[in-house]
Amino acid sequence: MTAILRTPDERFDDLPGFDYAPAYIENLKGFEGLRMHYVDTGPVDAGHTFLCLHGEPTWSYLYRRMMPVFSASGHRSVAPDFFGFGRSDKPVAEGVYTFDFHRNALVAFIERLDLQRITLVCQDWGGLLGLTLPEAMPERIDRLLIMNTTLGTGDYELSPGFLDWRQWVRQNPDLSPARLMHLTCPHLTAAECAAYDAPFPDARHKAGVRRFPEMVPDRPDAPGAALSRGAREWLQTSWSGPVFMAVGMKDPVLGPPVMKALRKCIAGCPEPYEHAEAGHFVQEWGEDIATRALAAFKD
Repeated sequence: MTAILRTPDERFDDLPGFDYAPAYIENLKGFEGLRMHYVDTGPVDAGHTFLCLHGEPTWSYLYRRMMPVFSASGHRSVAPDFFGFGRSDKPVAEGVYTFDFHRNALVAFIERLDLQRITLVCQDWGGLLGLTLPEAMPERIDRLLIMNTTLGTGDYELSPGFLDWRQWVRQNPDLSPARLMHLTCPHLTAAECAAYDAPFPDARHKAGVRRFPEMVPDRPDAPGAALSRGAREWLQTSWSGPVFMAVGMKDPVLGPPVMKALRKCIAGCPEPYEHAEAGHFVQEWGEDIATRALAAFKD
């Protein structure tokens, strides 16, 4: 068994705008010995549960601007941290982190909490993984709220912006999420940017961060590619629920061209809301996005 790191609790003290009590699940089926953190706010018996999935190299803190909007409308929000991120446990060996590792953990998480009437809220890896779930559990997932993401089908060329990002991560194995957020979200305070470094005391804690760019399927036989192609086919032909799509127009990695292609993969997806100021981390403009999504869903 690989060594497992657990970020000290005190690193999460006094994070701006994030006073949620931590919740944990231990020993998910197939993930014995690991503890996953999640935020759970709003009534358990709410009409809708907004399952908020983060991406690279962020954590549930990314949803602090959206969850209050959902709660104000009487809904429940559940925002897990993927293993290797946030307050969840962090295996040290990079080989642990695979497409199936993360996706299977999501499935086990949803089943353990028995989440129903899910509005899937996803961005970046939250979508690469999350958009494969409706086909697997259509009885649980009712609606989609999609931001700057894609499906990793392995049958198209990856964007130059993503290839540049992947190479940069390879060259900077101890990358600072705080610095990245400062560069891409200039409206954030220094304390908000620092919150993205909180999960990672040192480079050993960043194995999951380093692995995500390498996991994007870049060929038809890459891990996760066939599953993602199946999900694309299902979303094109069998999905019938409401969809709200928001695009951060300043994203060089998963911006307008990628989202235009993704829209064609989802039956009934309306014209997206284009946020002129938002970049890759759309949730940092989240009050506007969440408010518009609720209006579109008629909540």
